[in-house]
Amino acid sequence: MRGFLLILMICWLPVAHGIVTGADQPAQYLPHLKDRRVSLVVNQTSTVDGKHLVDFLLENGVNVASVMAPEHGFRGDQGAGEIIRDGIDTKTGVPILSIYGANKKPSPDMLKDIDVLIFDIQDVGTRFYTYISTLHYVMEAAAENNVPLMVLDRPNPNGRFVDGPVRQPGFESFVGVDPIPVLHGMTVGELALMIKGEGWINEADRLSLEIVPVKDYERTMPWSVAVAPSPNLPNDTAIRLYPSLCFFEGTAVSVGRGTPLPFQLYGHDVVALGDTPFTPVSMTSAPSPKLEGKTIMATVLTDSPIAGLDLSLLLDSYQAFKAQAQPFFTRPAFFDKLAGTDSLRKAIMRGESEAQIRAGWQEELARFRHQRAPYLLYPPDSP
Repeated sequence: MRGFLLILMICWLPVAHGIVTGADQPAQYLPHLKDRRVSLVVNQTSTVDGKHLVDFLLENGVNVASVMAPEHGFRGDQGAGEIIRDGIDTKTGVPILSIYGANKKPSPDMLKDIDVLIFDIQDVGTRFYTYISTLHYVMEAAAENNVPLMVLDRPNPNGRFVDGPVRQPGFESFVGVDPIPVLHGMTVGELALMIKGEGWINEADRLSLEIVPVKDYERTMPWSVAVAPSPNLPNDTAIRLYPSLCFFEGTAVSVGRGTPLPFQLYGHDVVALGDTPFTPVSMTSAPSPKLEGKTIMATVLTDSPIAGLDLSLLLDSYQAFKAQAQPFFTRPAFFDKLAGTDSLRKAIMRGESEAQIRAGWQEELARFRHQRAPYLLYPPDSP
């Protein structure tokens, strides 16, 4: 309890020069790393004043024993779903251990002789973005192997929204590990506290968890991500549209993978969903994209005010496909995993309105807001 109170006190210190991420507060964590073997769960977003956390720690004499690489890899240059392999960081010589592929949870061998684990990855605030799934498994492995975990917190760019269905039992997957809504309105640090506090991992009570919170931050504040968190979320616009467009991944509709505007457009080659032509091509960030080599007619959303979770694009597209007798839910099981339930897909197929669909998840959202309240570090409590 003493450690938890310390976290809250640090969080509320006034800072005149604006938001300061956990990683950009080295005085809060460097003293705890002296003479200890440290493993990092990081990617390209893990920076300290523009420098990668790995490089910063090594320059400050920290013994970085290994780096554990999540989806998209340590440098963030791997496509969605690509297997990440073990290796050596060519710049530093630090071993890179994959935790995306055959092993999504660190093994006991990975944690052998490790004194501290550090998690520092920029999230985008949606349940199906897999970095928080990695967090869950890292926490569980740390608890089971008696390795303390430190989370260097960062703002949530979609933090002012709590929306969408809560993941239901039977729909667990790597895009929906914990029973939280599509938009949870929490930072990674807050989620870590909730995962431990609610006992969502094995041996939760054994986990030694420390959060270095963001200074001078409120969850309704805008946050521009300095480094793209993954290849197909290259900018703030894509991050803002991602909660609404990701559902199309379970349908026949392209969201622009393999084009210059991933998650900033949606379209199809047979059912015209807009008047702008694009042709998806295979590239490093999008190998074998949906509708590769075909001309899709798309709506471009780069100037759209859409934020949070907007269902209108999904509902309108379904009706357009239905009118032309074209299959829409081409991956229904995956769509349900993204939604965390099959009720959304079934409601769309019944022709329910957006208002009717939203009404169906309000009771669950109210329960979630109440459940998460003890773990919040930043105001306001109920966006």
